[in-house]
Amino acid sequence: MKLLKKLLVTLAFVPALAFANEGGFPLDRAPDRSTDLVALQNGAKLFVNYCLNCHSATSMRYNRLRDIGLTDLQIKENLLFTGEKVGELMKTSLSAKDAKTWFGAVPPDLSVIARAKASGEGSGADWLYTYLRTYYKDESRPTGWNNMLFPNVGMPHALWELQGVRSAKFEEVKDHHDASKTEHKFAGFETIAAGKLSAVEYDNAVGDLVAYLQWMGEPAQNNRKRIGVWALLFMSLLALLAWRLNASYWKEVK
Repeated sequence: MKLLKKLLVTLAFVPALAFANEGGFPLDRAPDRSTDLVALQNGAKLFVNYCLNCHSATSMRYNRLRDIGLTDLQIKENLLFTGEKVGELMKTSLSAKDAKTWFGAVPPDLSVIARAKASGEGSGADWLYTYLRTYYKDESRPTGWNNMLFPNVGMPHALWELQGVRSAKFEEVKDHHDASKTEHKFAGFETIAAGKLSAVEYDNAVGDLVAYLQWMGEPAQNNRKRIGVWALLFMSLLALLAWRLNASYWKEVK
């Protein structure tokens, strides 16, 4: 029930959720790192350093990070910066009033963001992976940033120091259906200022962050899948025994 409430809250604060990709920008496949503890730990570090400043994850406690191989001491020394305790929820210090003043809306809780963004076009991880890699500088926007996947996005580029600053190039091409008309087509990004990471390193970092966001939406997902496999094998064995027992019974009856 609590998870459902968080999902509804996320949907409420992201009104363009169902139409965010209606422009047709293709989703990139996010790397599957759901069982990679090193990647999940790095993703947790990136989340705390770059996302938790504005977004909360109130369905997650810091001590749940034990599930991805971190000890309480490691959590305390590397992920707690403002006096929180290991057993506390992941809350932001940003007040709702300040957030509304600065961004126009309160940033959504990210506890189940990866699940909320799932659609028929791709998984929530694919959406987030593409979204975090398609920011570009746009001085016409209040924040100075825009996004190819989520046009006119209200959120600034939180990871710009890592990725660097880029501009988007567009070109006019003839409409396939009407030669008298032209289309404003995306033609790639152009680097304005380099970031701390190379393009490959940044993509890897985003892959780790997305993996963590996906794991946070359902920390027990790997155990669930593992148990599910054993449950199916057990049921298959029972079905085989029942089939042979049935055959043996009717053989004696005849």
